[in-house]
Amino acid sequence: MSVTRLAIFLSVVLSVTAGIHYYLWARLVRDVAWPAPWHTWLSVAVIALAVLMPLGLMLTRLLPHRVTSPIMWVLFSWMGLMFFLFVLLIPADLVRGVASLIDHIGGAPPDPARRLLIARLFAGAVGLGGLGMATWGFYSAMRPVAVKPVQIAITDLPANFHGFRIVQLSDIHVGPTIGRAFIDQLVARTNALQPDLIAITGDLVDGNVAKLGHFVTPLAKLRARHGVFFVTGNHEYFSGADAWIAHLRSLGVTVLRNERVTLEQDGHHIDLAGIDDPTGRSFAPGHGSDLPRALAGRDPKRPLILLAHQPRGADAAADHGVDLQLSGHTHGGQIFPFNLLVGLQQPYVAGLHRLRDMSIYVSTGTGYWGPPMRLGVPAEITDITLHPA
Repeated sequence: MSVTRLAIFLSVVLSVTAGIHYYLWARLVRDVAWPAPWHTWLSVAVIALAVLMPLGLMLTRLLPHRVTSPIMWVLFSWMGLMFFLFVLLIPADLVRGVASLIDHIGGAPPDPARRLLIARLFAGAVGLGGLGMATWGFYSAMRPVAVKPVQIAITDLPANFHGFRIVQLSDIHVGPTIGRAFIDQLVARTNALQPDLIAITGDLVDGNVAKLGHFVTPLAKLRARHGVFFVTGNHEYFSGADAWIAHLRSLGVTVLRNERVTLEQDGHHIDLAGIDDPTGRSFAPGHGSDLPRALAGRDPKRPLILLAHQPRGADAAADHGVDLQLSGHTHGGQIFPFNLLVGLQQPYVAGLHRLRDMSIYVSTGTGYWGPPMRLGVPAEITDITLHPA
């Protein structure tokens, strides 16, 4: 990423962060008129959190994991609560605005006591609602990841591949709040499914190999008849993609970089291809998705499965005769109502879809990013079974 793009990105992030914190302070602290010393302490807390949030994200790259992890648990939890408070305050302010407009049109004189009472009632409702949503979201993210069975039909699937099982893991995001214990459990539960193939569709990590490499070591214990395959996500490029690719290969994981392999089962064949995340072009020479390269020279009579981190390349995949695309990236939105906005950037948000002659399955993610919370969008270990169309 160029210095200019990085500066613009940081400016936008800092401006949005500061603006949201000011809005929360204005509605939940200033307008409520907390008595001293609560007003002072709450104001200091909001300012401190506004400063520490971007600072904490930078510190995770500079300080040891054992130092930054407790800090990021606090900051990411606040990020989730902040989002819920912000989302609830918007309709609350709309209601207050309409009521105020009605009073103004009706000629009602200003009543400071009534205004303060309404501010406190709305602030109390928003505070309790935000805490409730954050608590449930935290519980949903911390409980064991569900295994989601999915049946997918493929045209001309060879008879020996009927019932072929793929376990898809995606968007695990090992980092400040997800560590080795999570990977240990994930490996054990994946192996218990006895899949024919394991596909990891990007965003495995949030940090460099030096800090997080030992956390993903249990991936070497993953077992599947046809192996374990990985494609890069955008977060690998934020974390040093080349080093991670080398590390995963040392664990026995096959990294597909705009490549294709043939899977053979009792004399019958299907093809599996994987492409880099498009983000790679901006971070590392020689990286970035190249579907034509991955599919060059393939036998069009063979069914073709494509691993691609982002769903938005589905049109090109369908044009190239892909039968099934497995993707992630979206987390299904992770936190309601954010899932309603993801569709503005990605054509498919979650689940199984059909695009012309191609199926595309988008995982809601196996881990989470940022806030250790999921609301309305559970994580999944996707257990895919192929059958003929």
